[in-house]
Amino acid sequence: MTEPIKPRYIRVDDRDNVAIIVNPGGLPAGSVFSSGLTLIEALPEAHKVALVDLNPGDAIVRYGSVIGYAARAIARGAWVPEDAMTSPAPPSLDALPLATATPATLPPLNGYTFQGYRNADGTAGTKNILAISTTVQCVAATVDYAVRRIKNEILPRYPNVDDVIAITHNYGCGVAIQAPGAAIPIRTLRNLSLNPNLGGEPVVVSLGCEKMQPAQMLPSSMLPVLADEPYVVRLQDEEHHGFGDMVAALMEMAESRLERLNRRVRVTCPASDLVVGLQCGGSDAFSGVTANPALGFAADLLVRAGATVIFSEVTEVRDAVHLLTARAANEAVARDLIREMAWYDNYLALGEADRSANPSPGNKKGGLANIVEKALGSVAKAGTSALMAVAAPGERITQKGLVFAATPASDFICGTLQLAASMNMHVFTTGRGTPYGLAMAPVIKVATRTSLAERWHDLIDVDAGRIATGDATIEDVGWEIFRLILKVASGEHVTWADKWGLHNEYALFNPGPVT
Repeated sequence: MTEPIKPRYIRVDDRDNVAIIVNPGGLPAGSVFSSGLTLIEALPEAHKVALVDLNPGDAIVRYGSVIGYAARAIARGAWVPEDAMTSPAPPSLDALPLATATPATLPPLNGYTFQGYRNADGTAGTKNILAISTTVQCVAATVDYAVRRIKNEILPRYPNVDDVIAITHNYGCGVAIQAPGAAIPIRTLRNLSLNPNLGGEPVVVSLGCEKMQPAQMLPSSMLPVLADEPYVVRLQDEEHHGFGDMVAALMEMAESRLERLNRRVRVTCPASDLVVGLQCGGSDAFSGVTANPALGFAADLLVRAGATVIFSEVTEVRDAVHLLTARAANEAVARDLIREMAWYDNYLALGEADRSANPSPGNKKGGLANIVEKALGSVAKAGTSALMAVAAPGERITQKGLVFAATPASDFICGTLQLAASMNMHVFTTGRGTPYGLAMAPVIKVATRTSLAERWHDLIDVDAGRIATGDATIEDVGWEIFRLILKVASGEHVTWADKWGLHNEYALFNPGPVT
């Protein structure tokens, strides 16, 4: 029987005057730590304990940064809950450091490869998938029906194709298609069809009368290539006499694409062909000390290997933006990041909200008091390398190295936008737990706590909680994540999400008006 660990807390930075409780289930009053600190009240796991006496107005410091101010007197050894803190203002976007601490280029990491699918545009896929795109929600049910039949009746004849998926959504008509905000969902859908895991074999299903027409679904550079081969099935075309004809036309077009995709085989690709999206969801106070720093270490390894690493979630970066503008590759990149932060500030203001609406009830139950604390832990995923580029929502990324792709923090919207950015691998950290997955790219899920990894043993791929208990280092888990990325990208290992087919729906970000 495993002996319970002694009372333990984690203090991230020497300047911190609070720490988080490590022990599963929390600790009772009277617990004594090796430092001599004694709890004067019971504390839940992952929640903060005061390391010093705090007077009203005193700064509360975690990660070496101010995460709030004491709203009342807090004694040494007492719990520091959400209602005992007031939040600081976000960093002013007008006075941020611009590329003042750009990190030196990390030493190269040579010789790492994976077995991927080479595409005509030079990218590489980690999967070989046929995707059927849709211009409008009206056709979604028909496409879903056809995809079920294709997977059951046709796909078994093409063993080198991993899957057939439908890119359905709630956009396309009843919207102000020329409004500035419409550019985001339109380019998102267009760039989803270009994802490296789809092999450049587009099929588009249109109703016919919708505002978003099929030509908007693909970049203009692809249209001449497709001129001699139909790529659209329009359900309203007079040639279709009933539902059966529509489905038959879709299945026929799909099979022609499956024949070509089936000729593809995995070949050795350099790790530099990886485009790895990083995300956290169901976060807790351990996220910033276990899973996210380990993922940040893996992100540095990927950058050293020449890969592209995407991190996102504007509201979970906003309060740490000063740390990122300082490490931008140049002033232009820093100003691009500020542009996206300002755009989102305005977007939230128009909705009469601000970034404080972000932490969920589960985040707070997991010890995150406010968005400031959450953001400081979130940016740990980005590692230590220079920020090389910034992309607006839905834009495709071609830059190597560390890139910020602006997205909301919503798991599903963020995942969709990262796929549009060209992500071919996904790593998702979680403290509270989520069965989140994507059909278009493999999702590796990393637990912040060992108790979650053990309880969700058939959903979690990596246990980063071993860092908190001292059974592994950040470097150990970082290398584990890096090596697992290469194995999953090669098709040598199946993530739990893919094993169970846990693939969430695509969720477009549409800030434009609906008419």
